[in-house]
Amino acid sequence: MRSRVALEPLAEEPGGGEEDAARRRTGLHAALHRWARLLSGGGAAGDDARSAPDLRVLLSVLACPLSPVPILPRLPRHVASSAQYIIEQFRATTGCGKLDDGAVKSMYASGRVRLSMLQEPSGGGGGGGRGGHGHEGSFVLWQLAPSMWLVEMSVAGQSVAAGSDGRVAWRRTPWLGAHAARGGSRPLRRALQGLDPVTIASIFSTAEHAGEKQVDGEDCFVLRLDVGPSVLSSWSDGTAEVIRHGLTGFFSQRSGLLARLEDSQLTRIQSPGVAAMYWETTIASSMSDYRAVDGGVAVAHAGTSTAHLARFGVGVRAARVVTRMEESWTIDDVAFNVPGLGPDAFIPPEEVRRSRSYGAAIAAGK
Repeated sequence: MRSRVALEPLAEEPGGGEEDAARRRTGLHAALHRWARLLSGGGAAGDDARSAPDLRVLLSVLACPLSPVPILPRLPRHVASSAQYIIEQFRATTGCGKLDDGAVKSMYASGRVRLSMLQEPSGGGGGGGRGGHGHEGSFVLWQLAPSMWLVEMSVAGQSVAAGSDGRVAWRRTPWLGAHAARGGSRPLRRALQGLDPVTIASIFSTAEHAGEKQVDGEDCFVLRLDVGPSVLSSWSDGTAEVIRHGLTGFFSQRSGLLARLEDSQLTRIQSPGVAAMYWETTIASSMSDYRAVDGGVAVAHAGTSTAHLARFGVGVRAARVVTRMEESWTIDDVAFNVPGLGPDAFIPPEEVRRSRSYGAAIAAGK
């Protein structure tokens, strides 16, 4: 599982005495198994030995999660509910109507990140007990309307990449290789973190108004989206069942801007003859420093994401083992209508295109 927070299916890394066991695990189950090994230390000892596994978990969860909801076809804009009113206010405040008319076809953004494991406040067991130092790095993101994107991130010598060719999303890491994600093409969650107002408006265009809440001292309208059962089923993989996934946006009543983004996914692992185990991944992102860029469109230039990765069920020593991690980011540059950027730049790696999961995803989309 990978965070999309959403956690996408990963192929188990080959080799070692676990080869036979890995073949018996499905992609999502294999990903969770590997995360459990990394979080438990994998037999390593000492701060230096912990650094690489910690960084792998941080990059797996925070570097390039997907939105749980795809970009929806553009609908006639009319205000018929409080949720639609909130989105229209967001469009007006960010100026993204200037992008809606098709004048902007592509986008480029670059920035800096700092990733770190956090100490669990309760001092409980599990991965949350490691404070650790932060890992600094940078990322670049390219997008081509409406659904092609590519992101690359390099942190402390480790590089990961993810992308979408408009039909299938994929991810590549040095330790797991490249693979296609289940569920077809979806936006990068990072774009929803105040970076792409058009995508944010599209994603929340069918959301429900779920009340009001104060976030960091700001009164906000709450918009909620829950992924339907049929979509959750398409994400499930053999013994791994995605039970629920929801996305919540908090829009400032004062400014109309997206102030906070939260999503949570619960996955159940049930192998034959083994008690079920549950994984819950939650990511909360706070956005700030909205500034106008090309054409006067307001984009968030800074923010922080905090992720909680929880395991519970029979066989877990503690009632609930929680790992907490954080990413802070700063946007250095944003530009629209990048010269020469076309569909060829978003072709997935050959390893992805040759995979059965990619072929199945293409067939399902026809």
